[in-house]
Amino acid sequence: MRRILTAVLMVLAWAGLAQAQEKVVRLAVTTSFHNSGLADVLLPEIRRDLGLEVQLLVVGTGQALRLGRAGDVDAVLVHSRAAEEEFVAQGWGTHRREIMYNDFVLIGPEEDPAGIAGAASAAEALRRIAAAEAPFVSRGDDSGTHRRERALWKAAGVDPTAASGGWYREAGAGMGATLNIAAGMGAYVLSDRATWLNFGHKDGLKILFEGDPALFNQYAFIPVNPDRHPHVKADLVAALEAWLTSEKGQALIGAYEIGGEKLFVPNARQEGSDG
Repeated sequence: MRRILTAVLMVLAWAGLAQAQEKVVRLAVTTSFHNSGLADVLLPEIRRDLGLEVQLLVVGTGQALRLGRAGDVDAVLVHSRAAEEEFVAQGWGTHRREIMYNDFVLIGPEEDPAGIAGAASAAEALRRIAAAEAPFVSRGDDSGTHRRERALWKAAGVDPTAASGGWYREAGAGMGATLNIAAGMGAYVLSDRATWLNFGHKDGLKILFEGDPALFNQYAFIPVNPDRHPHVKADLVAALEAWLTSEKGQALIGAYEIGGEKLFVPNARQEGSDG
Protein backbone atom coordinates (compact mmCIF):
# COMPACT_ATOMS: atom_id res chain seq x y z
CA MET A 1 0.00 0.00 0.00
CA ARG A 2 2.85 2.34 0.89
CA ARG A 3 4.48 1.70 -2.50
CA ILE A 4 1.23 2.50 -4.28
CA LEU A 5 0.83 5.73 -2.31
CA THR A 6 4.43 6.73 -3.06
CA ALA A 7 3.91 6.03 -6.75
CA VAL A 8 0.72 8.09 -6.81
CA LEU A 9 2.44 11.00 -5.08
CA MET A 10 5.33 10.85 -7.57
CA VAL A 11 2.91 10.88 -10.50
CA LEU A 12 1.08 13.88 -9.04
CA ALA A 13 4.37 15.68 -8.43
CA TRP A 14 5.52 15.08 -12.00
CA ALA A 15 2.12 16.18 -13.31
CA GLY A 16 2.35 19.37 -11.27
CA LEU A 17 5.87 20.03 -12.54
CA ALA A 18 4.81 19.43 -16.14
CA GLN A 19 1.85 21.77 -15.73
CA ALA A 20 4.07 24.47 -14.25
CA GLN A 21 6.54 24.08 -17.10
CA GLU A 22 3.69 24.38 -19.61
CA LYS A 23 2.71 27.82 -18.25
CA VAL A 24 5.64 29.47 -19.98
CA VAL A 25 5.39 31.82 -22.94
CA ARG A 26 8.40 32.67 -25.10
CA LEU A 27 8.10 36.28 -26.20
CA ALA A 28 10.54 37.95 -28.61
CA VAL A 29 10.91 41.62 -27.66
CA THR A 30 12.96 44.47 -29.01
CA THR A 31 16.12 45.63 -27.30
CA SER A 32 14.56 49.07 -26.90
CA PHE A 33 11.65 47.63 -24.90
CA HIS A 34 14.02 45.60 -22.74
CA ASN A 35 16.43 48.51 -22.20
CA SER A 36 13.58 50.68 -20.94
CA GLY A 37 13.22 48.58 -17.79
CA LEU A 38 9.44 48.26 -18.21
CA ALA A 39 9.64 44.46 -18.28
CA ASP A 40 10.92 44.52 -14.70
CA VAL A 41 7.62 46.11 -13.70
CA LEU A 42 5.26 44.05 -15.86
CA LEU A 43 6.60 40.50 -15.61
CA PRO A 44 6.22 40.06 -11.82
CA GLU A 45 2.61 41.29 -12.06
CA ILE A 46 1.89 38.91 -14.94
CA ARG A 47 3.34 36.07 -12.90
CA ARG A 48 1.24 37.05 -9.89
CA ASP A 49 -2.04 37.49 -11.81
CA LEU A 50 -1.80 34.69 -14.36
CA GLY A 51 0.72 32.25 -12.89
CA LEU A 52 2.48 32.72 -16.22
CA GLU A 53 6.22 32.84 -16.76
CA VAL A 54 7.18 35.06 -19.71
CA GLN A 55 10.60 34.24 -21.13
CA LEU A 56 11.99 37.18 -23.10
CA LEU A 57 14.19 36.76 -26.15
CA VAL A 58 15.75 40.20 -26.59
CA VAL A 59 16.59 40.93 -30.23
CA GLY A 60 15.97 43.54 -32.91
CA THR A 61 12.59 43.67 -34.64
CA GLY A 62 13.84 41.93 -37.78
CA GLN A 63 15.26 39.03 -35.78
CA ALA A 64 12.13 38.88 -33.59
CA LEU A 65 9.96 38.42 -36.68
CA ARG A 66 12.33 35.77 -38.03
CA LEU A 67 11.99 33.89 -34.73
CA GLY A 68 8.22 34.11 -35.14
CA ARG A 69 8.38 32.76 -38.68
CA ALA A 70 10.49 29.84 -37.46
CA GLY A 71 8.09 29.09 -34.61
CA ASP A 72 10.83 29.62 -32.04
CA VAL A 73 8.63 31.97 -29.99
CA ASP A 74 4.94 32.11 -29.14
CA ALA A 75 4.51 35.84 -29.80
CA VAL A 76 6.45 39.01 -30.60
CA LEU A 77 6.42 42.57 -29.27
CA VAL A 78 7.98 44.81 -31.90
CA HIS A 79 7.92 48.30 -33.41
CA SER A 80 8.07 48.40 -37.19
CA ARG A 81 4.54 48.63 -38.58
CA ALA A 82 5.19 47.78 -42.22
CA ALA A 83 7.16 44.66 -41.26
CA GLU A 84 4.48 43.68 -38.72
CA GLU A 85 1.68 44.00 -41.25
CA GLU A 86 3.65 41.92 -43.76
CA PHE A 87 4.23 39.27 -41.06
CA VAL A 88 0.48 39.02 -40.43
CA ALA A 89 -0.48 39.22 -44.13
CA GLN A 90 1.83 36.29 -44.89
CA GLY A 91 0.06 34.23 -42.23
CA TRP A 92 2.88 34.05 -39.70
CA GLY A 93 0.95 36.06 -37.12
CA THR A 94 -2.76 35.91 -36.29
CA HIS A 95 -3.25 39.65 -35.81
CA ARG A 96 -1.49 42.84 -34.74
CA ARG A 97 -2.54 44.52 -31.47
CA GLU A 98 -1.19 47.96 -30.58
CA ILE A 99 -0.08 48.19 -26.95
CA MET A 100 1.74 51.49 -26.37
CA TYR A 101 3.87 54.13 -28.03
CA ASN A 102 6.65 56.60 -27.42
CA ASP A 103 8.94 58.37 -29.86
CA PHE A 104 12.39 58.41 -31.37
CA VAL A 105 14.83 61.24 -30.70
CA LEU A 106 18.00 62.43 -32.41
CA ILE A 107 20.85 62.63 -29.94
CA GLY A 108 24.26 64.16 -30.38
CA PRO A 109 27.12 66.03 -28.74
CA GLU A 110 26.08 69.05 -26.69
CA GLU A 111 28.00 71.41 -28.98
CA ASP A 112 25.91 70.16 -31.95
CA PRO A 113 28.51 70.64 -34.72
CA ALA A 114 25.96 69.92 -37.48
CA GLY A 115 23.41 72.36 -36.04
CA ILE A 116 20.51 69.92 -36.07
CA ALA A 117 18.73 71.53 -33.11
CA GLY A 118 17.42 74.23 -35.42
CA ALA A 119 16.19 71.85 -38.13
CA ALA A 120 12.57 72.00 -39.26
CA SER A 121 12.24 68.21 -39.60
CA ALA A 122 14.04 64.98 -38.83
CA ALA A 123 14.91 64.64 -42.52
CA GLU A 124 16.49 68.09 -42.53
CA ALA A 125 18.42 67.22 -39.37
CA LEU A 126 19.91 64.20 -41.11
CA ARG A 127 20.75 66.24 -44.21
CA ARG A 128 22.69 68.64 -41.96
CA ILE A 129 24.61 65.75 -40.40
CA ALA A 130 25.51 64.40 -43.85
CA ALA A 131 26.51 67.84 -45.15
CA ALA A 132 28.79 68.38 -42.16
CA GLU A 133 30.08 64.79 -42.39
CA ALA A 134 29.58 64.69 -38.64
CA PRO A 135 30.00 61.25 -37.02
CA PHE A 136 26.76 59.25 -36.91
CA VAL A 137 26.36 55.79 -35.37
CA SER A 138 23.64 53.51 -36.74
CA ARG A 139 22.24 50.43 -35.02
CA GLY A 140 22.89 48.58 -38.29
CA ASP A 141 21.03 45.52 -37.00
CA ASP A 142 17.70 45.44 -38.89
CA SER A 143 15.91 46.49 -35.69
CA GLY A 144 12.80 48.66 -35.66
CA THR A 145 15.00 51.63 -34.80
CA HIS A 146 17.37 50.83 -37.67
CA ARG A 147 14.45 50.49 -40.08
CA ARG A 148 13.09 53.87 -39.00
CA GLU A 149 16.53 55.42 -39.40
CA ARG A 150 16.77 54.07 -42.96
CA ALA A 151 13.34 55.52 -43.75
CA LEU A 152 14.42 58.90 -42.40
CA TRP A 153 17.60 58.92 -44.49
CA LYS A 154 15.50 58.05 -47.54
CA ALA A 155 13.17 60.96 -46.77
CA ALA A 156 16.26 63.16 -46.49
CA GLY A 157 17.45 62.05 -49.93
CA VAL A 158 20.74 60.79 -48.50
CA ASP A 159 22.39 57.39 -48.84
CA PRO A 160 24.62 57.28 -45.74
CA THR A 161 25.97 53.82 -46.54
CA ALA A 162 28.09 55.47 -49.25
CA ALA A 163 30.05 56.91 -46.32
CA SER A 164 30.12 53.66 -44.34
CA GLY A 165 33.35 53.43 -42.38
CA GLY A 166 33.78 57.20 -42.65
CA TRP A 167 31.47 59.58 -40.83
CA TYR A 168 28.70 56.92 -40.93
CA ARG A 169 29.34 53.90 -38.69
CA GLU A 170 27.15 50.80 -38.35
CA ALA A 171 27.36 49.22 -34.90
CA GLY A 172 25.46 46.00 -35.57
CA ALA A 173 24.36 46.18 -31.94
CA GLY A 174 21.47 46.90 -29.61
CA MET A 175 20.39 50.37 -28.57
CA GLY A 176 22.35 50.54 -25.32
CA ALA A 177 25.60 49.41 -26.95
CA THR A 178 25.06 51.83 -29.85
CA LEU A 179 24.56 54.72 -27.42
CA ASN A 180 27.80 53.76 -25.69
CA ILE A 181 29.64 53.86 -29.02
CA ALA A 182 28.09 57.24 -29.87
CA ALA A 183 29.12 58.61 -26.48
CA GLY A 184 32.68 57.41 -27.01
CA MET A 185 32.86 58.99 -30.47
CA GLY A 186 30.92 62.18 -29.74
CA ALA A 187 28.57 61.10 -32.53
CA TYR A 188 24.94 61.61 -33.49
CA VAL A 189 22.53 58.69 -33.08
CA LEU A 190 18.82 57.89 -33.40
CA SER A 191 17.37 56.34 -30.24
CA ASP A 192 14.00 55.51 -28.80
CA ARG A 193 13.28 57.87 -25.92
CA ALA A 194 12.83 55.11 -23.31
CA THR A 195 16.30 53.64 -23.80
CA TRP A 196 17.84 57.11 -23.75
CA LEU A 197 16.16 58.01 -20.47
CA ASN A 198 17.33 54.74 -18.91
CA PHE A 199 20.85 55.08 -20.32
CA GLY A 200 23.39 55.75 -17.60
CA HIS A 201 26.44 56.99 -19.53
CA LYS A 202 25.33 60.02 -21.51
CA ASP A 203 28.86 61.53 -21.47
CA GLY A 204 28.25 64.86 -23.17
CA LEU A 205 25.35 63.70 -25.35
CA LYS A 206 21.87 65.25 -25.27
CA ILE A 207 18.60 65.21 -27.17
CA LEU A 208 19.01 67.73 -29.97
CA PHE A 209 15.95 67.08 -32.13
CA GLU A 210 12.50 65.69 -31.26
CA GLY A 211 8.81 66.17 -31.94
CA ASP A 212 8.56 65.40 -35.67
CA PRO A 213 5.54 63.10 -36.36
CA ALA A 214 7.97 60.99 -38.40
CA LEU A 215 9.56 59.99 -35.08
CA PHE A 216 6.38 58.37 -33.70
CA ASN A 217 7.19 54.90 -32.32
CA GLN A 218 4.34 52.39 -31.94
CA TYR A 219 4.77 49.00 -30.24
CA ALA A 220 2.53 46.07 -31.19
CA PHE A 221 1.93 42.54 -29.91
CA ILE A 222 1.54 39.74 -32.47
CA PRO A 223 0.71 36.11 -31.60
CA VAL A 224 2.44 33.54 -33.79
CA ASN A 225 -0.12 31.67 -35.90
CA PRO A 226 -0.83 28.17 -34.50
CA ASP A 227 -1.99 27.09 -37.96
CA ARG A 228 1.65 27.50 -39.06
CA HIS A 229 3.19 26.27 -35.80
CA PRO A 230 0.77 24.03 -33.85
CA HIS A 231 3.15 23.83 -30.87
CA VAL A 232 2.79 27.52 -29.93
CA LYS A 233 0.84 28.17 -26.75
CA ALA A 234 -2.04 30.10 -28.24
CA ASP A 235 -4.23 30.01 -25.12
CA LEU A 236 -1.46 31.37 -22.89
CA VAL A 237 -0.59 34.01 -25.48
CA ALA A 238 -4.24 35.10 -25.55
CA ALA A 239 -4.19 35.43 -21.75
CA LEU A 240 -0.99 37.48 -21.94
CA GLU A 241 -2.46 39.77 -24.61
CA ALA A 242 -5.62 40.24 -22.56
CA TRP A 243 -3.51 41.21 -19.54
CA LEU A 244 -1.33 43.68 -21.48
CA THR A 245 -4.43 45.39 -22.88
CA SER A 246 -6.39 45.26 -19.62
CA GLU A 247 -7.04 48.27 -17.42
CA LYS A 248 -4.33 47.13 -15.01
CA GLY A 249 -1.73 46.39 -17.68
CA GLN A 250 -2.32 49.67 -19.48
CA ALA A 251 -2.22 51.60 -16.19
CA LEU A 252 1.14 50.07 -15.24
CA ILE A 253 2.56 50.94 -18.67
CA GLY A 254 1.30 54.52 -18.41
CA ALA A 255 2.61 54.98 -14.87
CA TYR A 256 6.16 53.82 -15.63
CA GLU A 257 8.62 56.69 -15.50
CA ILE A 258 12.28 57.51 -15.01
CA GLY A 259 13.33 60.77 -13.40
CA GLY A 260 9.75 61.99 -13.42
CA GLU A 261 9.34 61.46 -17.18
CA LYS A 262 6.91 58.88 -18.54
CA LEU A 263 8.45 56.46 -21.01
CA PHE A 264 5.38 55.06 -22.77
CA VAL A 265 1.80 56.05 -23.56
CA PRO A 266 -0.62 53.08 -23.45
CA ASN A 267 -3.00 52.97 -26.41
CA ALA A 268 -4.47 49.48 -26.66
CA ARG A 269 -7.97 49.48 -28.12
CA GLN A 270 -10.34 47.14 -26.36
CA GLU A 271 -11.76 44.30 -28.47
CA GLY A 272 -14.97 45.43 -30.15
CA SER A 273 -14.14 49.11 -29.64
CA ASP A 274 -14.64 51.48 -32.54
CA GLY A 275 -12.50 54.19 -30.97
